[in-house]
Amino acid sequence: MRFVEMIVNRGLSISVFLQLTSLLLPSFLTIIIPIALFFVIVFTYNKLIQDRELIVMRSAGLSQWALAKPALIVALLSTAVCYFLTLFYLPYSYTQFKELQFSIRNDFSSVLLQEGSFTDIDGLTIYVREVGRDNELLGILVHDAREPDAQTTMMAKHGALLRTDEGPRIVLLDGNRQEVNAEDGTMSILYFDRYAVDIAQGSAEEGLRYQEARERSVYNLLTGTPPDIAQHDLGSFRAEGHDRLISPLNAISFASIALAVLVSSSFSRRGQTGRLLVAIGVMVVCQATGIAVKNLAAKNPALVPLMYMNAAIPIALGLYWTFRGPVIKARRAISQEAEA
Repeated sequence: MRFVEMIVNRGLSISVFLQLTSLLLPSFLTIIIPIALFFVIVFTYNKLIQDRELIVMRSAGLSQWALAKPALIVALLSTAVCYFLTLFYLPYSYTQFKELQFSIRNDFSSVLLQEGSFTDIDGLTIYVREVGRDNELLGILVHDAREPDAQTTMMAKHGALLRTDEGPRIVLLDGNRQEVNAEDGTMSILYFDRYAVDIAQGSAEEGLRYQEARERSVYNLLTGTPPDIAQHDLGSFRAEGHDRLISPLNAISFASIALAVLVSSSFSRRGQTGRLLVAIGVMVVCQATGIAVKNLAAKNPALVPLMYMNAAIPIALGLYWTFRGPVIKARRAISQEAEA
Protein backbone atom coordinates (compact mmCIF):
# COMPACT_ATOMS: atom_id res chain seq x y z
CA MET A 1 0.00 0.00 0.00
CA ARG A 2 2.93 2.36 0.63
CA PHE A 3 4.15 1.70 -2.91
CA VAL A 4 0.69 2.36 -4.35
CA GLU A 5 0.61 5.64 -2.41
CA MET A 6 3.94 6.56 -4.02
CA ILE A 7 2.47 5.90 -7.47
CA VAL A 8 -0.76 7.83 -6.88
CA ASN A 9 0.54 10.76 -4.84
CA ARG A 10 4.24 11.02 -5.63
CA GLY A 11 4.52 10.00 -9.24
CA LEU A 12 6.56 6.83 -8.82
CA SER A 13 6.88 5.03 -12.15
CA ILE A 14 5.33 1.59 -12.73
CA SER A 15 8.74 0.12 -13.58
CA VAL A 16 10.21 1.17 -10.23
CA PHE A 17 7.08 -0.12 -8.46
CA LEU A 18 7.49 -3.53 -10.14
CA GLN A 19 11.17 -3.58 -9.25
CA LEU A 20 10.42 -2.85 -5.59
CA THR A 21 7.74 -5.52 -5.33
CA SER A 22 9.87 -8.12 -7.14
CA LEU A 23 12.69 -7.57 -4.63
CA LEU A 24 10.22 -8.32 -1.80
CA LEU A 25 8.96 -11.56 -3.37
CA PRO A 26 11.51 -13.91 -1.68
CA SER A 27 10.24 -13.02 1.79
CA PHE A 28 6.68 -13.87 0.71
CA LEU A 29 7.63 -17.00 -1.22
CA THR A 30 9.17 -18.64 1.84
CA ILE A 31 5.72 -18.45 3.45
CA ILE A 32 3.59 -19.10 0.38
CA ILE A 33 5.44 -22.12 -1.04
CA PRO A 34 4.83 -24.49 1.94
CA ILE A 35 1.17 -23.43 2.22
CA ALA A 36 0.62 -23.78 -1.55
CA LEU A 37 2.28 -27.20 -1.48
CA PHE A 38 -0.03 -28.28 1.34
CA PHE A 39 -3.17 -27.38 -0.63
CA VAL A 40 -1.80 -28.99 -3.80
CA ILE A 41 -1.25 -32.28 -1.95
CA VAL A 42 -4.65 -32.07 -0.28
CA PHE A 43 -6.39 -31.42 -3.60
CA THR A 44 -4.51 -34.15 -5.46
CA TYR A 45 -4.96 -36.95 -2.93
CA ASN A 46 -8.54 -35.98 -2.20
CA LYS A 47 -9.26 -36.29 -5.92
CA LEU A 48 -7.60 -39.72 -5.95
CA ILE A 49 -9.79 -40.82 -3.05
CA GLN A 50 -13.01 -39.52 -4.61
CA ASP A 51 -12.26 -41.25 -7.93
CA ARG A 52 -11.39 -44.52 -6.13
CA GLU A 53 -7.93 -44.40 -7.70
CA LEU A 54 -6.19 -44.62 -4.34
CA ILE A 55 -8.11 -47.82 -3.58
CA VAL A 56 -7.13 -49.28 -6.95
CA MET A 57 -3.46 -48.48 -6.38
CA ARG A 58 -3.56 -50.10 -2.96
CA SER A 59 -5.24 -53.15 -4.47
CA ALA A 60 -2.46 -53.30 -7.07
CA GLY A 61 0.03 -53.73 -4.25
CA LEU A 62 1.44 -50.22 -3.88
CA SER A 63 2.76 -49.58 -0.41
CA GLN A 64 2.21 -46.48 1.69
CA TRP A 65 5.71 -45.34 0.76
CA ALA A 66 4.92 -45.65 -2.95
CA LEU A 67 1.72 -43.63 -2.50
CA ALA A 68 3.38 -40.89 -0.47
CA LYS A 69 6.69 -40.74 -2.36
CA PRO A 70 5.60 -38.23 -5.09
CA ALA A 71 4.38 -35.74 -2.51
CA LEU A 72 7.52 -36.15 -0.39
CA ILE A 73 9.77 -35.62 -3.41
CA VAL A 74 7.95 -32.39 -4.25
CA ALA A 75 8.20 -31.38 -0.58
CA LEU A 76 11.97 -31.94 -0.61
CA LEU A 77 12.34 -29.90 -3.78
CA SER A 78 10.23 -27.11 -2.27
CA THR A 79 12.38 -27.21 0.86
CA ALA A 80 15.52 -26.87 -1.26
CA VAL A 81 14.03 -23.85 -3.05
CA CYS A 82 13.07 -22.26 0.28
CA TYR A 83 16.57 -22.82 1.66
CA PHE A 84 18.05 -21.13 -1.40
CA LEU A 85 15.73 -18.17 -0.81
CA THR A 86 16.28 -17.83 2.94
CA LEU A 87 20.03 -18.50 3.00
CA PHE A 88 21.19 -16.73 -0.14
CA TYR A 89 18.67 -14.78 -2.18
CA LEU A 90 16.62 -13.15 0.59
CA PRO A 91 19.54 -11.14 2.10
CA TYR A 92 20.63 -10.01 -1.36
CA SER A 93 17.17 -9.02 -2.61
CA TYR A 94 16.19 -7.24 0.60
CA THR A 95 19.47 -5.30 0.60
CA GLN A 96 18.77 -4.21 -2.97
CA PHE A 97 15.24 -3.25 -1.93
CA LYS A 98 16.43 -1.08 0.97
CA GLU A 99 19.04 0.63 -1.19
CA LEU A 100 16.49 1.37 -3.90
CA GLN A 101 13.99 2.58 -1.32
CA PHE A 102 16.66 4.79 0.23
CA SER A 103 17.51 6.18 -3.21
CA ILE A 104 13.85 6.89 -4.00
CA ARG A 105 13.23 8.70 -0.73
CA ASN A 106 16.43 10.75 -0.87
CA ASP A 107 17.36 11.28 -4.49
CA PHE A 108 14.32 11.25 -6.76
CA SER A 109 12.95 14.77 -7.00
CA SER A 110 9.95 13.50 -8.99
CA VAL A 111 8.97 11.37 -5.98
CA LEU A 112 9.86 13.84 -3.24
CA LEU A 113 8.16 16.92 -4.65
CA GLN A 114 4.92 17.21 -6.61
CA GLU A 115 3.39 20.31 -8.12
CA GLY A 116 0.53 21.88 -6.20
CA SER A 117 0.64 19.49 -3.25
CA PHE A 118 2.08 19.44 0.26
CA THR A 119 4.73 16.77 0.86
CA ASP A 120 5.66 15.62 4.37
CA ILE A 121 9.23 14.32 4.79
CA ASP A 122 10.22 13.51 8.37
CA GLY A 123 9.23 16.81 9.94
CA LEU A 124 9.47 18.89 6.77
CA THR A 125 6.37 20.09 4.93
CA ILE A 126 7.17 21.25 1.42
CA TYR A 127 4.91 22.90 -1.14
CA VAL A 128 5.90 23.68 -4.72
CA ARG A 129 3.56 25.60 -6.99
CA GLU A 130 5.29 24.55 -10.20
CA VAL A 131 8.28 22.54 -11.38
CA GLY A 132 9.97 24.26 -14.31
CA ARG A 133 12.71 23.21 -16.66
CA ASP A 134 15.83 21.49 -15.31
CA ASN A 135 14.03 20.80 -12.00
CA GLU A 136 13.62 24.49 -11.25
CA LEU A 137 11.10 25.00 -8.45
CA LEU A 138 8.68 27.93 -8.51
CA GLY A 139 6.62 29.21 -5.58
CA ILE A 140 8.23 27.28 -2.72
CA LEU A 141 7.05 26.98 0.89
CA VAL A 142 8.99 24.94 3.44
CA HIS A 143 7.88 24.44 7.04
CA ASP A 144 10.60 22.88 9.21
CA ALA A 145 9.22 21.21 12.37
CA ARG A 146 12.13 18.85 12.99
CA GLU A 147 12.91 20.86 16.12
CA PRO A 148 9.57 21.41 17.89
CA ASP A 149 10.89 24.31 19.97
CA ALA A 150 12.35 26.14 16.98
CA GLN A 151 9.97 25.69 14.07
CA THR A 152 10.62 27.83 10.99
CA THR A 153 8.80 28.63 7.77
CA MET A 154 10.61 29.58 4.58
CA MET A 155 9.13 30.97 1.40
CA ALA A 156 10.91 31.69 -1.87
CA LYS A 157 9.99 32.75 -5.38
CA HIS A 158 12.08 30.04 -6.95
CA GLY A 159 14.80 27.52 -6.22
CA ALA A 160 16.12 24.07 -7.14
CA LEU A 161 16.49 20.57 -5.76
CA LEU A 162 20.14 19.50 -5.67
CA ARG A 163 21.78 16.17 -4.95
CA THR A 164 24.78 16.29 -2.64
CA ASP A 165 26.96 13.78 -0.82
CA GLU A 166 24.89 14.42 2.30
CA GLY A 167 21.60 13.82 0.49
CA PRO A 168 19.05 16.00 -1.34
CA ARG A 169 18.99 19.70 -0.60
CA ILE A 170 16.57 22.45 -1.60
CA VAL A 171 18.23 25.74 -2.50
CA LEU A 172 15.84 28.67 -2.01
CA LEU A 173 16.41 31.91 -3.93
CA ASP A 174 14.94 35.34 -3.21
CA GLY A 175 12.80 34.58 -0.18
CA ASN A 176 12.37 34.93 3.57
CA ARG A 177 12.68 32.83 6.70
CA GLN A 178 10.15 33.22 9.53
CA GLU A 179 10.62 31.92 13.06
CA VAL A 180 8.35 32.29 16.10
CA ASN A 181 9.95 32.51 19.52
CA ALA A 182 8.36 29.78 21.67
CA GLU A 183 8.82 31.80 24.90
CA ASP A 184 7.28 35.18 24.11
CA GLY A 185 5.52 34.48 20.79
CA THR A 186 7.43 37.10 18.83
CA MET A 187 8.20 36.46 15.19
CA SER A 188 11.46 37.21 13.45
CA ILE A 189 11.82 37.50 9.67
CA LEU A 190 15.04 37.06 7.72
CA TYR A 191 15.16 38.01 4.05
CA PHE A 192 17.72 36.18 1.98
CA ASP A 193 18.98 35.88 -1.57
CA ARG A 194 20.08 32.25 -1.16
CA TYR A 195 19.23 29.68 1.52
CA ALA A 196 19.76 25.89 1.60
CA VAL A 197 17.56 23.33 3.39
CA ASP A 198 18.73 19.74 3.83
CA ILE A 199 15.94 17.19 3.40
CA ALA A 200 17.99 13.99 3.66
CA GLN A 201 16.39 11.13 5.59
CA GLY A 202 18.75 9.21 7.81
CA SER A 203 22.33 8.51 6.96
CA ALA A 204 23.31 9.50 3.46
CA GLU A 205 26.16 7.05 3.18
CA GLU A 206 24.82 3.61 2.44
CA GLY A 207 27.81 1.97 4.05
CA LEU A 208 26.87 3.44 7.42
CA ARG A 209 23.21 2.46 7.19
CA TYR A 210 22.21 0.05 9.94
CA GLN A 211 21.22 -3.19 8.27
CA GLU A 212 17.96 -4.84 9.20
CA ALA A 213 17.73 -8.54 10.03
CA ARG A 214 16.51 -9.55 6.57
CA GLU A 215 19.56 -7.95 4.97
CA ARG A 216 22.02 -10.06 6.94
CA SER A 217 23.26 -13.58 6.36
CA VAL A 218 22.31 -16.39 8.71
CA TYR A 219 25.88 -16.59 9.97
CA ASN A 220 25.88 -12.89 10.84
CA LEU A 221 22.49 -13.17 12.56
CA LEU A 222 23.63 -16.07 14.73
CA THR A 223 27.16 -14.88 15.55
CA GLY A 224 27.06 -11.09 15.25
CA THR A 225 27.78 -9.06 18.38
CA PRO A 226 27.67 -5.37 19.30
CA PRO A 227 28.38 -2.90 17.82
CA ASP A 228 27.61 -4.69 14.55
CA ILE A 229 24.23 -5.65 16.01
CA ALA A 230 22.63 -3.32 18.54
CA GLN A 231 22.29 -4.84 21.99
CA HIS A 232 18.51 -4.46 22.02
CA ASP A 233 18.28 -6.26 18.66
CA LEU A 234 20.32 -9.33 19.58
CA GLY A 235 17.33 -11.44 20.61
CA SER A 236 15.21 -10.65 17.54
CA PHE A 237 18.18 -11.11 15.19
CA ARG A 238 19.04 -14.50 16.73
CA ALA A 239 15.42 -15.59 16.36
CA GLU A 240 15.43 -14.44 12.73
CA GLY A 241 18.59 -16.49 12.08
CA HIS A 242 17.05 -19.65 13.53
CA ASP A 243 13.82 -19.01 11.66
CA ARG A 244 15.79 -18.87 8.38
CA LEU A 245 17.01 -22.40 9.13
CA ILE A 246 13.61 -23.69 10.26
CA SER A 247 11.01 -22.07 7.98
CA PRO A 248 11.94 -24.09 4.83
CA LEU A 249 11.12 -27.26 6.78
CA ASN A 250 7.48 -26.15 6.79
CA ALA A 251 7.21 -27.60 3.28
CA ILE A 252 7.95 -31.10 4.62
CA SER A 253 5.93 -30.47 7.76
CA PHE A 254 2.78 -29.38 5.92
CA ALA A 255 3.17 -32.17 3.36
CA SER A 256 3.41 -34.71 6.21
CA ILE A 257 0.23 -33.36 7.76
CA ALA A 258 -1.67 -33.64 4.47
CA LEU A 259 -0.39 -37.18 3.85
CA ALA A 260 -1.18 -38.29 7.40
CA VAL A 261 -4.80 -37.25 7.06
CA LEU A 262 -5.47 -38.42 3.50
CA VAL A 263 -3.08 -41.24 2.55
CA SER A 264 -3.43 -43.02 5.88
CA SER A 265 -7.23 -42.93 5.74
CA SER A 266 -9.58 -45.35 4.05
CA PHE A 267 -12.40 -44.52 1.68
CA SER A 268 -15.56 -43.15 3.27
CA ARG A 269 -18.91 -42.70 1.55
CA ARG A 270 -19.57 -39.71 3.79
CA GLY A 271 -16.82 -37.80 2.01
CA GLN A 272 -13.54 -36.28 3.12
CA THR A 273 -14.82 -32.91 4.35
CA GLY A 274 -14.13 -33.61 8.01
CA ARG A 275 -10.64 -34.91 7.31
CA LEU A 276 -9.84 -31.95 5.08
CA LEU A 277 -10.92 -29.53 7.79
CA VAL A 278 -8.76 -31.37 10.31
CA ALA A 279 -5.74 -31.17 8.01
CA ILE A 280 -6.25 -27.45 7.36
CA GLY A 281 -6.78 -26.78 11.06
CA VAL A 282 -3.58 -28.59 12.05
CA MET A 283 -1.61 -26.74 9.37
CA VAL A 284 -2.94 -23.36 10.52
CA VAL A 285 -2.14 -24.17 14.14
CA CYS A 286 1.43 -25.16 13.23
CA GLN A 287 1.93 -21.96 11.22
CA ALA A 288 0.49 -19.77 13.97
CA THR A 289 2.51 -21.56 16.63
CA GLY A 290 5.68 -21.02 14.62
CA ILE A 291 5.05 -17.26 14.45
CA ALA A 292 4.20 -17.07 18.15
CA VAL A 293 7.23 -19.10 19.24
CA LYS A 294 9.52 -16.95 17.08
CA ASN A 295 8.22 -13.79 18.77
CA LEU A 296 8.69 -15.36 22.20
CA ALA A 297 12.20 -16.56 21.33
CA ALA A 298 13.12 -13.02 20.29
CA LYS A 299 12.44 -11.95 23.89
CA ASN A 300 13.71 -15.11 25.59
CA PRO A 301 16.51 -17.01 23.76
CA ALA A 302 15.92 -20.05 25.97
CA LEU A 303 12.76 -20.75 23.93
CA VAL A 304 14.67 -21.21 20.65
CA PRO A 305 14.48 -25.06 20.92
CA LEU A 306 10.69 -24.74 20.75
CA MET A 307 11.08 -23.33 17.23
CA TYR A 308 12.84 -26.50 16.12
CA MET A 309 10.33 -28.70 17.94
CA ASN A 310 7.44 -26.94 16.20
CA ALA A 311 8.92 -28.00 12.85
CA ALA A 312 10.15 -31.46 13.81
CA ILE A 313 7.10 -32.80 15.67
CA PRO A 314 4.60 -32.48 12.76
CA ILE A 315 7.12 -34.15 10.44
CA ALA A 316 7.75 -37.07 12.79
CA LEU A 317 4.10 -37.64 13.71
CA GLY A 318 2.85 -37.02 10.18
CA LEU A 319 5.22 -39.51 8.56
CA TYR A 320 4.62 -42.08 11.29
CA TRP A 321 0.85 -41.84 10.88
CA THR A 322 1.16 -41.91 7.08
CA PHE A 323 3.04 -45.22 7.09
CA ARG A 324 1.32 -46.87 10.07
CA GLY A 325 -2.25 -45.56 9.99
CA PRO A 326 -3.86 -47.89 7.42
CA VAL A 327 -2.18 -50.95 8.93
CA ILE A 328 -3.68 -50.17 12.33
CA LYS A 329 -7.13 -49.65 10.86
CA ALA A 330 -6.92 -52.87 8.88
CA ARG A 331 -6.06 -54.86 12.00
CA ARG A 332 -8.98 -53.35 13.87
CA ALA A 333 -11.35 -54.27 11.07
CA ILE A 334 -10.08 -57.89 11.04
CA SER A 335 -10.44 -58.21 14.81
CA GLN A 336 -13.99 -56.89 14.70
CA GLU A 337 -14.95 -59.46 12.01
CA ALA A 338 -13.40 -62.24 14.09
CA GLU A 339 -15.45 -61.22 17.14
CA ALA A 340 -18.63 -61.18 15.06
